[in-house]
Amino acid sequence: MSRTDPDINAILHAVADPSRKRILQELKEAARSLNNRRGLCASDIESRLGLSQPTISHHMAILQESGLVSSTRIGQWRLYRRNETVLRAFFKKLKREL
Repeated sequence: MSRTDPDINAILHAVADPSRKRILQELKEAARSLNNRRGLCASDIESRLGLSQPTISHHMAILQESGLVSSTRIGQWRLYRRNETVLRAFFKKLKREL
């Protein structure tokens, strides 16, 4: 999937799960309220959603594969944030195709 042509099916699959939608919402809120450009680590997401670490890892892998989330490694931490470029391209493509 390229940034200019997102895979609609992969994204729809990713956002079909309520937990993944909540993760995307939490990442959005964190970026707004904390002016946090780096993102949230898995333990932050875990505590906000009340899910286990393996469950968070599973969901983050799906979100990353769809392109909706990107991650950065800083030391032992992996920080996740929404990929707004892919989100905008997805909405444009969805509007065009549906």
